[in-house]
Amino acid sequence: MTALNIVVQKHGTRIGLCNGLLSITNGQQEHKIPLNKIKSLQLTRSCIITTDALLLALEQGIDVLFVGRKGDPLGRLWNSRFGSISTIRKNQLAFAESAAAVTWMKGLLMTKLQHQQALLITLYRTDRATDQLIEETITYLDGYEKKIKDSAADKVSALADTWRGWEGSCSRKYFACLNQHLPDMYRFEKRSQHPAKDMFNALLNYAYGMLYGIIEGALIKAGVDPFIGIMHRNEYNKAVLSFDIIEVFRYWADYVVCNLCMQQVIFPDMFEIEADDYWLAPAGKRILVQSMQDYLDEVIEWQKLERSRTTHIELFCQQLAAMLKQYDGAKVTNQLHY
Repeated sequence: MTALNIVVQKHGTRIGLCNGLLSITNGQQEHKIPLNKIKSLQLTRSCIITTDALLLALEQGIDVLFVGRKGDPLGRLWNSRFGSISTIRKNQLAFAESAAAVTWMKGLLMTKLQHQQALLITLYRTDRATDQLIEETITYLDGYEKKIKDSAADKVSALADTWRGWEGSCSRKYFACLNQHLPDMYRFEKRSQHPAKDMFNALLNYAYGMLYGIIEGALIKAGVDPFIGIMHRNEYNKAVLSFDIIEVFRYWADYVVCNLCMQQVIFPDMFEIEADDYWLAPAGKRILVQSMQDYLDEVIEWQKLERSRTTHIELFCQQLAAMLKQYDGAKVTNQLHY
């Protein structure tokens, strides 16, 4: 049985223990779940949980996240045991300042562009006038992939501003192309994050927030410090390494959100609009969260291994931890590049 990622978002929900099971109640509804079947517990505002339930969750190694309106982790409870020895985190600091980190980060950014191109190809149909835009966008992204590959420096900090500029240009081109292939109801003016200004971006922000939580948890379990970033280095009190690693997996959220829009199962009444800012309401969250969880639980072949997408994220972080544990300033190979 697949381990459960439980998301509690209904106002007034109570969580406690009942005969050794996690009991989740709201009104007349009650669910009892064995703790050994739970992988993570995500809590939003306006729910009540007992300390007994929290303590047992910590003992069982269940990741407890407190989730914000965008689906991003505002905080988490984890037991006092880090995933591995401190050597990994010490070597992280040396790696972040090395030429090897340039190779590693280039791989992540190039992979992101490859995945974006692959997603655009899934939208291609020969009977649409907009398909020329897909071809043009793929060519554009491919050109920047080559520029990233050819860039060189001894430290990521020497390239970070340039890369961010290229990344911004590619992002605008990519989302402009996606926008032209969405049903009219979901069209958007531009990518908006803090907060969203339309339905599509509100969905995407929440899906990205879910990925951030999964990646941050996978890093902690692997013994890697999520607060020591490579390209994203200067954001105070942020899990910046998650911002680096999500580039490899971001297109999974893009796919789920685009697919929901193509199916036209998300409607305006599933959002809360405050001063032109869009936030997912509970009805919209239920559809998106379930769709994301189903997609991430799907078993796919990647790097010659058949695992769920969530497990592939965990394996990526474990491979990074293994590399950092042995890191001695040597050149990093492409084995970590997805």
